[in-house]
Amino acid sequence: MTTLARWARTEWGPLYIAVRGPLVRRRWRAVPMTLGVVCLTALLHIVHNQSWGFRFVEDVGAVRAEDPLWLALLRTPLSLFVPALDLPVWGALAQILLVFGIAEMCLGWWRTLVIAYVATLAGTLYARVGIWLGPDSPLGLPASDALVVDTGPSAAVVGLAVFLGWRYRAYVTAGVVIAAMVVEVLLKDNLAGKEHLAAIVAVLALCGVSAVRHRRAVSSAGSGLPPIRS
Repeated sequence: MTTLARWARTEWGPLYIAVRGPLVRRRWRAVPMTLGVVCLTALLHIVHNQSWGFRFVEDVGAVRAEDPLWLALLRTPLSLFVPALDLPVWGALAQILLVFGIAEMCLGWWRTLVIAYVATLAGTLYARVGIWLGPDSPLGLPASDALVVDTGPSAAVVGLAVFLGWRYRAYVTAGVVIAAMVVEVLLKDNLAGKEHLAAIVAVLALCGVSAVRHRRAVSSAGSGLPPIRS
């Protein structure tokens, strides 16, 4: 076995094993949530491009930092599945099918949606903080970004990729994703890039919480006491 093959087995072996079982046993039935989300995204794209549907999709899934917070929070869950203006719809569908599908097989559908929502929500809230900080701050944004329509699955995809890399010890892969997002901000300092970094920070916090809970459970099991629930 070559050095590269050994590295690939170490890096992606646990993730491959986690995915292969459900996929071999159930095939496409292993990812019902992902397939549903792909269909929803495609449907929203079609409706959004109709004269009669544009306003409807904007009203239910388009988030802007200038919106009242309660309205932005209400629209954020559906905003994941409204393709971004600068991303072709096939790109959004491919991202969802690949990353959401792997996450659903490894984590289950509800954990996948929770992590995706946390990542997206972090980006949505960061936009408001960034505009408040202003363009003179390294973490700030220009006031004009308050008008930018903020939709698409990219923050959720980045967050899920980082969480899966941490969960299945594909640390190099997770590191590459993080590094790519940092480079994106350095080369193209825009709202989307900084929201991706906000999503990564939020997901890393989830990783930390998960690690602490795991250590507490292991410690409780080792002492013979029932695990402490949090």
